[in-house]
This record gives sequence, C-alpha cells and structure tokens, in this order.
Amino acid sequence: MAPDLLDLYGRASTWTTEKIAGGAGALDSPTPCDEWPLRRLLDHMLETQRFFIGQARGQDVSPPGPNPPALVSDDPRADFEHVHAEVLEAFESPEVREKTSPALGIAFADQLLHGWDIARATGQDPTMPEGLAEVAYEVIHGRFTPEQRKGVFKPELPVAADADPQEKLLAYTGRKAG
Repeated sequence: MAPDLLDLYGRASTWTTEKIAGGAGALDSPTPCDEWPLRRLLDHMLETQRFFIGQARGQDVSPPGPNPPALVSDDPRADFEHVHAEVLEAFESPEVREKTSPALGIAFADQLLHGWDIARATGQDPTMPEGLAEVAYEVIHGRFTPEQRKGVFKPELPVAADADPQEKLLAYTGRKAG
C-alpha cells in the first residue's frame, strides 16, 4: 500500500512549523543551506510550498529560483501555518493527489529536510518524527538525475550501510548528520 503523502506532509509540516516557531527570534542565523540565513531559507520554503500549491491547482507556475522573494512576515509561524493549510486544501482531492503525487512527495520531503535545517541552525533537537525520514528517503532517493540534483541538493555523502533512516536521508541530500 502506498504511503498517505498528504498525512506525511501534514506531519512533517507540523514538525517544521514547531521548529520555525522555536527559531523565530534567530532569523539572521546561518543555516546548513549555503549562504542562506534562516530568513532567506524561510522565504525559499514559502516560495517552494506555493509552487506545489500552484501545481496541485493546475496553475502554470515557475519552480522556485535561487533568489527567493521576501515572503516571511514578522510572524513566521503564522506564515507557515497558513501555507500548511493551503497545501492540505490544494491536495485534498484524491484525484489531485493521484495526478500530482510526485509533487506532494517532494513537498513532504522538502518540509522535513528544511525542518532539520532550521533545527540545526537554531540549536533545537533535529531528530525527525518517527518514520518520516525513512519514507522521505524512499520518496526522493534515485528520483533526481545528477543534473537535476544541482541547485536542489549538495552532492551525496557516503554513509555507513547500517546508518539509520535519518542519516541516509541527510547523506543523500548532502547534509551531515553530526
């Protein structure tokens, strides 16, 4: 049985929004995302989630670029609660999910990975909720050509064969777990 990507997105987004709330006072902090302080990472995340919303709605939307517009307000948590609700609404229909499941899967993995980035940047516990890293890894592993990885992920890092799912996910996306 295929995973319920809408539920997974909701769980990852809720966890990430908690990390955003915990780091709201540190918007100038550096993040694991090269040259992006937390505020800019949050702008990127909002732009990316809006892209997925547009895809679900059948709109002609451009993918997020390397220079996201300033989207984060003085209340980042509210910004992300709002976009979280919009994504859930946009993908609510089973027909939409069937047509756009790859996009929803990537939206889920994106939220989870950036939640980890935020936790690391702000000194919060970066341990992903149980089971999410494993599914995110399954959703994105091998889905990107080397050319597509550029600008999306850093080069894949080596990881031990017995690494846990979070370590595997992080290594696949070029993030160091430690």
